[in-house]
Amino acid sequence: MTTATSPCTFLTNRSLRWCAVTATFLAGCTTTPLPPMAPPPKPAPVLPPVVIIAPPPTPALVSQARSPRDYRMDAAAHLYGKNQNRVYRGKMPPLLYAVGVLQVEVNSQGRVTSTSWMRAPKHAPEVMAEIERTVRQAEPYPAPVRMGRVTYTDTWLWHKSGLFQLDTLTEGQM
Repeated sequence: MTTATSPCTFLTNRSLRWCAVTATFLAGCTTTPLPPMAPPPKPAPVLPPVVIIAPPPTPALVSQARSPRDYRMDAAAHLYGKNQNRVYRGKMPPLLYAVGVLQVEVNSQGRVTSTSWMRAPKHAPEVMAEIERTVRQAEPYPAPVRMGRVTYTDTWLWHKSGLFQLDTLTEGQM
């Protein structure tokens, strides 16, 4: 006897397969509800940059002078301190190699901002250059804290040996 599959069984198996494929297909198409979306994170607040303004450095040397004439004493003492081996000791001889009158402007930090000759020893340009160099190399000067900045004038008495005195602190002439 031959066993033949009955048309009902064939349809049933075929239908079952079809239903399974369709169900699988439809299962992939269905969506599960997503959890509610959280709001996007707020951007971090942008703060303005912090600017720290440092106070100006405190000068090591300070002058309490109230006038340019008073400051001249402090500046002369400072120059002598920086050039001890170049200061002429004692009374200067009657004939000097050069005499010059120089104005020096000093800012609030004791830095020289300008120099100008009121009486230049033009016959001795090397002395002019040396005096200007000496003034600049002596920075920083005592800071004129009471005046903020100062322009003072001093007279340079120059010996032929290259030694000098300032009129402010001179020991006089023979």
